[in-house]
Amino acid sequence: MIGYLLRRLLWALPTLALVGAAVFVLVRMIPGDPVLIMLGDAATPDQIAEARAALGLDRPIPVQFWLWAQHILAGDLGHALTNGEPVAGLLRTRFATSAAIVLLAVGLAVALAVPAGTFAAWRQGGIADLAIVAASTLLLSIPSFWLGLMLLLVFGLHLAWLPVVGYVPISEDALAGLTFLVLPVITLALVEGGVLARMARASAVEVMRLDYVTHARAKGLPESRVLARHVLPNAFGPTWTLIGLVLGNLLGGIAVLETVFTIPGLGRLLVDAIFNRDYPVIQGCLLLTAGIYVLVNLVVDLCYPLFDPRVTAR
Repeated sequence: MIGYLLRRLLWALPTLALVGAAVFVLVRMIPGDPVLIMLGDAATPDQIAEARAALGLDRPIPVQFWLWAQHILAGDLGHALTNGEPVAGLLRTRFATSAAIVLLAVGLAVALAVPAGTFAAWRQGGIADLAIVAASTLLLSIPSFWLGLMLLLVFGLHLAWLPVVGYVPISEDALAGLTFLVLPVITLALVEGGVLARMARASAVEVMRLDYVTHARAKGLPESRVLARHVLPNAFGPTWTLIGLVLGNLLGGIAVLETVFTIPGLGRLLVDAIFNRDYPVIQGCLLLTAGIYVLVNLVVDLCYPLFDPRVTAR
């Protein structure tokens, strides 16, 4: 297990290096000059040249990349060009906000979708199966930002049960902070729940056709025990893989939803940095996102033997 973990971590290093190099080059190909955005149209050529020299943007791209890589290896992500704040501090604060939403949403989606998908497989071809498949297909077809806007319209404006604009950190006020998280968490849980329910159903249907399930039923075991002991554990493997992919994808890509609900998370920080051509923040956000994908996939692989004894971490 330890050897496998070390090998995976070693393979992650070149992946992160390639991502860092690609991000560094691509962000500098974005049209626009961060110095002009910072200083405005009234800046003189001398002021622009002085600012570019102070930020190191007047040097060749390979030199800039080498200096940035040295700072990264030293644990320094640099400072934001727009306000001078440390990028590492910005990422910690914003990532904590996004992670709270994503973890709650994925947890709720799993709690609802996996039992629903398993139940649909048990009632394959029946009314319950058709209803669950139709509902999951509908949720798959709805864009998350549209669903979020509809929830804001109903529960925020018409019913006035939940806040519409703003955000309060849970660390400052737990109850108020949770009220601001209800709608985005429900939105993500519904959208991703459709994906997970279909995967859980497909896996459970395949497992139910196997001989050991037929043998368990032939021994007279109650159907509930057959589902809980023989079907669900063996059908959860593919769903667990999908959960890992969904988790990594949401942690790095909920910018649209954070914009809809005015939540200062990691995705919104990345979007603002792109508009401001804030190179250090863009590079830090994308590097963190790549690291999250690598870490989530590693955790998924390490947990696989817990759900499927046939899989070993060798």
